[in-house]
Amino acid sequence: CEILSSLPLQMSLYFNVYFFPFWWLITVAILYLKYPALSDYYKFILVTIMILVSLTELIRLYLGYVGNLLEKVPELAGFWLLTLLPQLPVILFLLLNEGLHIHSLERAFHIIFAAFLSFQVLAAFVTLRRMVNTLAARFRLTEFHRLEEQRPAP
Repeated sequence: CEILSSLPLQMSLYFNVYFFPFWWLITVAILYLKYPALSDYYKFILVTIMILVSLTELIRLYLGYVGNLLEKVPELAGFWLLTLLPQLPVILFLLLNEGLHIHSLERAFHIIFAAFLSFQVLAAFVTLRRMVNTLAARFRLTEFHRLEEQRPAP
């Protein structure tokens, strides 16, 4: 029975769990400091992004842990989609949009978080592909053995 979980993905998730609170505290503290200098639409966008990232990150990390450790394809696929679609574009927006008056400490934390997300997208894709292929092969073998048992003896 082959283990399909990915150790690099699990290590990345583990370190991400400990990194995220620091990222959140630094981002909120710097947002508090630069909030008066921002225009109204950037204020709204940044507050919305912080709420979205906070909720999505908790769900994303849970799905990543369950999907990888228990080898569950739907949970790992959900983790991959949540990483690829809302999280990565939002972090890249926070990292690359100069209208936000990005502080150097904030930029450093966003770069680390973007690196975590980029690695997790790639590692989860490889792990997901390996899991799906192995589970499909197991299913085909099970069906083959079931058909062999139902075949009449000569």
